[in-house]
Amino acid sequence: MIGRSTFGAAASLALLLPTAAEAAPPARMTISSFEQLARPLPLPYNEAANADADVVAARTRARKGHKLLLIDLGGNWCLDCRILGGVMATQPLAGWLSARFEVVSVDVGRFDKNQQIQRSFGIQDRLEGVPALLVVNPRSGKLVNAGHVTALADARSLTPQALADWFARWTR
Repeated sequence: MIGRSTFGAAASLALLLPTAAEAAPPARMTISSFEQLARPLPLPYNEAANADADVVAARTRARKGHKLLLIDLGGNWCLDCRILGGVMATQPLAGWLSARFEVVSVDVGRFDKNQQIQRSFGIQDRLEGVPALLVVNPRSGKLVNAGHVTALADARSLTPQALADWFARWTR
């Protein structure tokens, strides 16, 4: 039996997410290998940014745009983070992501910076790896992908299409 609070949360999330027809990932990534990414790989994290202000602003934009909030925690020293950043910048994934997520990148240094961001979403322990991706319902502030935030910490062991499919999983 579904309780009222469960139904209410599901209904509010349904209003936030794209329709089932829109939820499908890009039909096919234009690249099949990381070797095809532009070089040099991007440096997706601004080490001087005010992470708290950036996350608040992104959450506000996500609410207004009826999108999910995607917080990418990582560091420019991390090859998996840079590979993921390169894949996320590749079309058609970049356009697909921007239609469904408000993305904000947060530099965590060597796991010694901006830990308050993850803690504000209930992750108290040290991250097991980066990139760590927090998919957040911007209306409730609840983590949508709890238990899966470090699933792409070994991004280089996946394919570009597998990375795209991971993002699609959270829009259903």
